[in-house]
Amino acid sequence: MLPGWVFSLPADFNQMWEIFGTINNPLQKINPGGGYLGIEGQGLIHFLNNVIKLLIVVGGLFAFFNLILAGYGFLSAGDDPKKMGAAWAKIWQSMMGLLFIVGSFVLAAIFGYLLFGNASAILEPKLYGPGAP
Repeated sequence: MLPGWVFSLPADFNQMWEIFGTINNPLQKINPGGGYLGIEGQGLIHFLNNVIKLLIVVGGLFAFFNLILAGYGFLSAGDDPKKMGAAWAKIWQSMMGLLFIVGSFVLAAIFGYLLFGNASAILEPKLYGPGAP
């Protein structure tokens, strides 16, 4: 701050905030009387679930574009066996990556069904604790 400069609020500063109105706590409508019950679909579990889903989508898109580029490399290889071999390796690795992604979903559903009786139990976990609905 420069010497001699003074920061002061305008006289009608409080009036400026009145245009936004009053904000009420939305949890009072969910649980009248107070206390936080928790809302399904929030917290660390929901965040990690979304991160895992995002990583799976990004992996699928990466494999798709990798297949496209490998196909282009295969078509443009001509008679060069090294380029054809590299393109086939890229195609094979992309297919194995997709198989790994799909297999992880299948295994999670199988283990969820065997352990919890619900195929989506691992893919969409729910935590129960004190005060939870």
